[in-house]
Amino acid sequence: MNKVFPQGENGYTAAEPKAHPGGEAGGGHLCCSRRGACLSASLLLLLATVAALIALVTILGLPSRTPGAQACITLTNRTGFLCHDQRSCIPASGVCDGIRTCTHGEDEDESLCRDVPQSLPHFLVAHCGDPASWIYSDQKCDGTNNCGDCSDELSPVTVCPPCGPGWWRCPSTFFKYCDCIPRHLCRDHVQHCSDWSDEYACPGP
Repeated sequence: MNKVFPQGENGYTAAEPKAHPGGEAGGGHLCCSRRGACLSASLLLLLATVAALIALVTILGLPSRTPGAQACITLTNRTGFLCHDQRSCIPASGVCDGIRTCTHGEDEDESLCRDVPQSLPHFLVAHCGDPASWIYSDQKCDGTNNCGDCSDELSPVTVCPPCGPGWWRCPSTFFKYCDCIPRHLCRDHVQHCSDWSDEYACPGP
């Protein structure tokens, strides 16, 4: 059956209101409301993500921008730490000693010194006979009992070259030395070797 629409006073037929998506004439306003809600939710999610990142950076700190630590050889032929100027080589034992030796202070950087020795590069660390003890790598084979049990000077833990020209080889009676004593201690009328060779055989400095 054909639907008849009443005619207006001017003879034209009144048009029937068009249906909008959503089933109501005001559906356009509803769609706009939903779109605005979606945009608000997305904005809130973005702000929450930014806030979480800021909190994470605050807790963990910014990543270090300094280049990785590099080894070098000091003028005394010992293992050293290369400063970021790529010229200065400081002794391994000068790292994390509380004194900024490198121009920019990278030898005292928090990333290096926060958990010594675990935070130190492997080339700066030498282990003693006691697994709980450690020394700086430039303190190994330097003639001095740095480990306290001479494991940094004697085998089987450490293999060191023979006593240098400024040293006299003998079993030391002093805790400070192990297998060698400095020649300047020879013939000083004090026993430094258990066999007294520092007073009778050592030619002195």
